[in-house]
Amino acid sequence: MLTIDEFALQFDEEPGYLDFGRMGPLARTVVEEERAQVELLRKARFGSLDSLGEQDLRVRRAVGAITGFRDDQVVFQPNTSLGLMQVMFGITGGVLLSPVEFPSAAFAAVRASDALGRLTPQWLETDYGRPTPGTIKDQLSKDTTAVALSLVDFRTGFQVDLDGVRQVIGDRLLIVDAIQGFSVADVDYRHADVVVSGGQKWVRAGWGTGFLAMSDRAVDRITPTLSGFNATDAGPVPIGSVPPASRGARAFQVSNPSPVAQARMSAALEQIAQVGVPAIAERVASNAARIIDLADEFGIPVSSPRDVRERAGIVVLEPAADKLTALVAALHNHAVTVTTRDANVRVSIHASTTDETVAMVRASFQSFATATTL
Repeated sequence: MLTIDEFALQFDEEPGYLDFGRMGPLARTVVEEERAQVELLRKARFGSLDSLGEQDLRVRRAVGAITGFRDDQVVFQPNTSLGLMQVMFGITGGVLLSPVEFPSAAFAAVRASDALGRLTPQWLETDYGRPTPGTIKDQLSKDTTAVALSLVDFRTGFQVDLDGVRQVIGDRLLIVDAIQGFSVADVDYRHADVVVSGGQKWVRAGWGTGFLAMSDRAVDRITPTLSGFNATDAGPVPIGSVPPASRGARAFQVSNPSPVAQARMSAALEQIAQVGVPAIAERVASNAARIIDLADEFGIPVSSPRDVRERAGIVVLEPAADKLTALVAALHNHAVTVTTRDANVRVSIHASTTDETVAMVRASFQSFATATTL
């Protein structure tokens, strides 16, 4: 087991990096894992390549340890969007989803609707961008068969109440795009029927990593439309034969994934499991509170949730329109890496965020306050 302090020391990002909502700098263990796997591929020593075939079960078990899903309910995906495409192309009926969340789910729903005509997007009107159980309950219809939500909204930083949503939607499928909270938000994923995430952000496993986890109910109700040669129960497929898709999560894949990517994802998740998501979530919440306190100290409005139950690692700063450029410039001049979008600045904090990084944020806020009061 690792303590949270030992876990935080496993990372080497430069001070000032606060953009995990865009990309998480790789963990050292991930880099070491990739080097080992690439070296294996480079030499291809007799008998050594068999270990590549072991990475699929390894990554499914690693995902299961974090999500609570069985390993046979998990299938590796190279990114969140492909996992959502797999799901939406297999659904029949109405899917209630927000048009203002990250568009991966919306694109998948519309593309599936246009191509097959079985799915009907039902656009959710949110409470200032926040999909609460109450707003969802009020907009459910008899034709709604599934609800699709982001665990944490990429713009607002709002963390959805999975338990509350589960209670109001009844027997309908709950589909969760978890990428902006997976591994740093302490939630019970078993409230969901489908959980999809990539590993390039908070997991810090790099691009080309992700997963799709499906409950038994989801497997029964979602058709594996995009199902490839490796997604059957036939073993080696005889030439000239196209066996039916597997009855399970493994049916929702098109081709063999990269075992190197699977190994990277496994290494990252195994390390996370050693410290535990609750400990990581607590440290992330504490670090986020430090940024919120600094914003309050220098009079910078915070538009993301303050209640720790409604946020994970994203803090959104929303100064007056005529002061946005000054804030962005101050952060840039102090080498603080964030994302600027529309009229706000998104600050993404992790467990590895250091005192030095917080001091750099303080210095940038001080410069901003000085420049805007002259």
